[in-house]
Amino acid sequence: MPWKPPTPIEVYQLLPKTNCGRCGEANCMAFAVRLISLEVKLEDCPPLIEEERYRGSYEKLRGLLSPPIKEVVLRSPKRIVKIGGKYVLFRHELKYHNPTAIAVDVDDSMETEVIIKRVKMIEGFEYEYVGQKLKLDAIAVRSVTNDPKKFAKTVYTVAENSTLPLILCSTNPTVVEAALDVLNPPHHRPLIYAATKDNWREMAEIAKRFDVPLTITAPGDLDMLVSLAKTLSEDMELKELALDPGCLVGVGGLSYTIRAYSWLRYKAAYDLWRYAGYPLVGTPISVWAQMGGDLRDVMWWEAILAVMLMTRYADLIIVHSLDGWVLLPQVMWRFQLYTDPRKPVSVPPGLREIGKPDEMSPVLVTTNYALTYSLVLSDAEKAKVNAWLLVIDTEGLAVDVSVAGRKFTGDKVAETIKSTGLEKRVSHRVLIIPGKAARVSGEVEDMTKWRVLVGPTDSSEIGKWLEKNWTPEKIKELTGL
Repeated sequence: MPWKPPTPIEVYQLLPKTNCGRCGEANCMAFAVRLISLEVKLEDCPPLIEEERYRGSYEKLRGLLSPPIKEVVLRSPKRIVKIGGKYVLFRHELKYHNPTAIAVDVDDSMETEVIIKRVKMIEGFEYEYVGQKLKLDAIAVRSVTNDPKKFAKTVYTVAENSTLPLILCSTNPTVVEAALDVLNPPHHRPLIYAATKDNWREMAEIAKRFDVPLTITAPGDLDMLVSLAKTLSEDMELKELALDPGCLVGVGGLSYTIRAYSWLRYKAAYDLWRYAGYPLVGTPISVWAQMGGDLRDVMWWEAILAVMLMTRYADLIIVHSLDGWVLLPQVMWRFQLYTDPRKPVSVPPGLREIGKPDEMSPVLVTTNYALTYSLVLSDAEKAKVNAWLLVIDTEGLAVDVSVAGRKFTGDKVAETIKSTGLEKRVSHRVLIIPGKAARVSGEVEDMTKWRVLVGPTDSSEIGKWLEKNWTPEKIKELTGL
């Protein structure tokens, strides 16, 4: 039977039932409903955490709400990455949590200058997409030389020049131990990659001593993978594990890879089989060892495999290429995959700058529906206008829908003006609302006390509209300034 969330009544019975409102909800039942939808956390209920009399209820609720796929935490002094923590097989059942972490490699055969340059490129990778900044998550440090001192030096160099969590990639326990001595957990909490049928006992002892998570790998052998998971979890009492069934390409290899990842996640989410209930690690980087020929073909296969593994439940992937055309499909697909299918994709409300606006620049108003926002921003930038963009919270709805559904209202515009401090940014008191919001122009004027102009219905016309309607003469007429 697949995992099913508890009912609101089951959760409510274990809550304090004080209706104190300290969680931000009207009452405990409202909190229970949001809790089973995973929109809030148990820790958001202060009495449950602070008062000893509720300790038993807290533990019971943790058990009810714990995911069938365990969550594993990787940490650096400045960043935390969570992998796993999944509840369902299909995203329409419940929003996926903890987006697939993308790690790029460095290795201990590289010169120090090359390592630092590569680390800075990994740290600096950023792509803005529908209002979100898409980034990379971790650095995989690979032991190529099998020399503990060289590996430890490389790990130290990476740690000193990066804020990202690390993955220590070696099957030699001595090499891994040398790196962990340098990192000095718990300030750093890397993932060890990996334990195999030949080194599992030594790796398990290291993972226990340093209190770090451990990946198990058995490429092409699911029986061995599960056997190791059982041994390490029961006999060695390791709680934080990750599984890598292997990434194979070529005849039969790719089909095995997809089936292996799908089978492990199915067994964990549907059969609640605890030996499969761990995060899945994918290594698209392995195509560099399995393929030859044109480098672009290898890079293309790495990108394809990375996207396929994300779709088939990989919670962390390790790649090599830093080329934008290889990484962009990965970060963009990940963003799409981990949006909530029950809700429109939205961006945070607030005030944005287009170009270099000043106190007399126009103020454009739009909704926080991601597609609307990105189109307005893109069209305004193409027109090379300098303007302020006021993004109001319409719960992710487009302009026409939000107007009809009373999400684009005068009071919301007034609230956003106040919360963003817009009045201190501009000298005039003029707003330009979308043409499709013309019917609420009077309401916006009444609630904000600002003059409202109705702009074009299509954002591609913003540039021409401003050329005609935001001239010095018009500004003086509108503002008296």
